[in-house]
Amino acid sequence: MSDEQAADEQPTGIAIDQPREGLPELITTEKQLALAANLLKAGTGPVALDAERASGFKYSGRAYLVQLRRIGSGTFLIDPTYFANLSLIQEALTDVDWILHAASQDLVCLREAGLYPTAQLFDTELAGRILGCDRVGLGPLLLAELGFSLAKEHSAADWSTRPLPTQWLNYAALDVEFLIELWAILSEQLIAAEKYDWAIQEFNHVKDNTVPIVREDPWRRTSGLHGARKPRQLAIVRALWNARDQIARDQDIAPGRILPDSIFVQIANEAVESDIRIEELPALNGRLTRRNKKLWVGAVYDALALSEDELPATRVRSTTPPPPRTWQEKNPTAFAQLEQVRSGIAALGESLQMPVENLITPETVRRILWTPPKDQAELQQMLDSYNARIWQQELIMPLLRKALFDAPISTELESATD
Repeated sequence: MSDEQAADEQPTGIAIDQPREGLPELITTEKQLALAANLLKAGTGPVALDAERASGFKYSGRAYLVQLRRIGSGTFLIDPTYFANLSLIQEALTDVDWILHAASQDLVCLREAGLYPTAQLFDTELAGRILGCDRVGLGPLLLAELGFSLAKEHSAADWSTRPLPTQWLNYAALDVEFLIELWAILSEQLIAAEKYDWAIQEFNHVKDNTVPIVREDPWRRTSGLHGARKPRQLAIVRALWNARDQIARDQDIAPGRILPDSIFVQIANEAVESDIRIEELPALNGRLTRRNKKLWVGAVYDALALSEDELPATRVRSTTPPPPRTWQEKNPTAFAQLEQVRSGIAALGESLQMPVENLITPETVRRILWTPPKDQAELQQMLDSYNARIWQQELIMPLLRKALFDAPISTELESATD
């Protein structure tokens, strides 16, 4: 089948390009905010929420627009940059259930704005995964369940732009326009599939565990870092990364827009391997590095002045298991157990019509099998420590027990012969 034929067979749905009740006024004043809070408080049922950030444009992950909708209240678009916080809205939504799509993407920035769920959270994307839907983006779910087609062309826009274009606001309002209807349908499907309790456990896990990510040595995530093999080169990359991060933080600009990662390794290699003055390095005299050149040069000199014991290690001791492709050679027993458990999880996922990664994270399985527990009690403790939910443990525990504690047939036969 050609791509054109496949596209022709895709359902198009009813195209929706603006909210059914018209585009609401953007809330930018305390008076407007107080009115919205009163209307939301007077509404009924759960509230649908969404937030727009400026990922890829700004350093911070703050919300630049917050959208809410509740039955009996209508839709509200709030510009949080005009307010110290949205505590008025939070108070109005006390003990009100929340509906979000891909909640983990928005909970952090909503909390930063003063909004956090105090009752039940429902994540429509996660519900779609648990139900085994083929596509779980908001657009595909709305198309499949409600027959509506929404355009998503502004999802990667710079939402820090002011004033916000009308077409962007229409797009944002539509992100919450049908969430309540979608919640009602997916809830019924979860109940019918006897997966509702599983979903609630997942939603609670997302609500209780979505926090800002703090990484140790974040500079080690620099793209192309493998090209810097010597400690001194790594020290230069680290110094440049920290200098760029400070600029990005101070100016609230996405780091990649100041200087791309690839330049760091190039500068580091030239600084260590060439004999010319740092100021004359080709990598420090290109179009991208001319701006803030003094800062980059200073960072390189600082790294070059470090003593040997101040240099970063070329390798960091990892607490995670090695890649599975190496297991057969390094630990044949663990490799056989991994293959057995993987096969069992795949069959289980197929029977439950659920992605295997939602049954249990692959990393959890690898950690348990690479450093196996001595008994079932310790296995239980490990699953708890890796935040496996009760429903996941009930499904996966038998597979892990069988792989870890049931003696292979060959071993049993050898014991009987002996």
